[in-house]
Amino acid sequence: MNPDVPATMSTAPVVDEQKQLTPVGVITEIHGPVVVISCETLPPLRQALCAHIDHDTYLFEVHQHINAHCLRAITLHHSAGLYRGMTVYDTGAPLHVPVTAECLGRLLNIFGEPLDGDSALSADEFRNVHSRPAPIQEAVGTGDVLETGIKVIDLLCPFVRGGKTGLFGGAGVGKTVLIMEFMHAVAKLHEGVSVFAGVGERIREGHELWHEIRKAGVLPQTLMVFGQMDESPGVRFRVGLSALTYAEYLRDSMQKEVLFVMDNIFRFVQAGSEVSSLLGRMPATVGYQPTLTTEVAEMQDRILSTRDGAITSVQAVYVPADDMTDPAVTAILSHLDTTVILSRNQAGKGIYPAVDPLQSGSKLMDRHTLGNRHYDIAGAVREHLARYQELEDIIAMLGVEELSARDRKIVARARKLQRYLSQPFWTTASHTGIEGASVPLQDTLDDCEAFLAGRHDDVPEDHCYMRGKMSEATP
Repeated sequence: MNPDVPATMSTAPVVDEQKQLTPVGVITEIHGPVVVISCETLPPLRQALCAHIDHDTYLFEVHQHINAHCLRAITLHHSAGLYRGMTVYDTGAPLHVPVTAECLGRLLNIFGEPLDGDSALSADEFRNVHSRPAPIQEAVGTGDVLETGIKVIDLLCPFVRGGKTGLFGGAGVGKTVLIMEFMHAVAKLHEGVSVFAGVGERIREGHELWHEIRKAGVLPQTLMVFGQMDESPGVRFRVGLSALTYAEYLRDSMQKEVLFVMDNIFRFVQAGSEVSSLLGRMPATVGYQPTLTTEVAEMQDRILSTRDGAITSVQAVYVPADDMTDPAVTAILSHLDTTVILSRNQAGKGIYPAVDPLQSGSKLMDRHTLGNRHYDIAGAVREHLARYQELEDIIAMLGVEELSARDRKIVARARKLQRYLSQPFWTTASHTGIEGASVPLQDTLDDCEAFLAGRHDDVPEDHCYMRGKMSEATP
């Protein structure tokens, strides 16, 4: 990242000094990022308020009306410098961001201000971050399969145009690399654009991701919006909506495939829980906010496609204590079309992408969506891999020679399929020295069909590993 940019990736929002701001009240209490403001007339909920400290402007968002003359608001900056008796002004509008086609290739904060050291976006048009979803008569349902060129994804847990995909994985299993490869696929295969929402990102992660996307050559088709871990929970709570506003603008104005990537949506839930506690709400199940389901749905329902363009979403999800029944995970899961589980066991075997082929899946894995051939081949591949997993303990104790001839054949083919579903990525080529491979779905189906039919029984296992099509894997 530009060395001239402060490491905190945070700048104060610029408010037009020529605009006459109306005083609405004064701060009477400060509880961390929550402030209580005494007003004569209450501004509406979600209105943006501001206060001035020296030459900086602090923004607040109205979250709660306490009584006829008091409200609670969340500061969208660090609360250092705030004091009781400070005058608060009404900006006259909710939080909004400048939108323009020039936003592609940029790194922005929640307010649409640059974090990459370049000039500010032109303010010809603004959009409210709390805008409503597109009208139902303009929305269209999920479309056909959106090919990514990633074999294991296209075969066993395919993306659907206009659908939502959850990417479940811990640290070090290749989650960010997989996300960057999705961006590369949308830019190269579908000539689309990507919007990345960094919710609660660490500064190291932000720097690395920005550099890697630039090295991969997809930055000109990518917009990145960051709300970092060290910022106010109000920023982490709203930065996803700010990024989604840009995705909606690109969908409506450029009429292209838009890939909306959020990393990590669980941190959005955490920020909401923090805000809810500070607002005095009674916690619900497992300490989460009582408005959890509503807040998740408010964001998810805006991720949809219209006649003008499609938004396909990929959301990284952290699973607390690997418990898929956690209320936050359950609330997110109910909105997803495809679930991709990244397994540390797969990564330990050197199988990258480390997608667990048996736990991952899609609600749209049916003959109507995929067609008979794809559905049958995917089912047969899963059967072979599942049988191999059942026999692994027996093989470890007694050896493969103790298996029946049929099971030995299944195990041999499953091991080759497991290695075949590994793949070198374009975004890691500079590190591995292996050129990336993008495999069309039809080639993946042909190869898997050949494995299942035994036409590759004589091919050594190592010739199936980290390759593209099998035609490239011949000795």
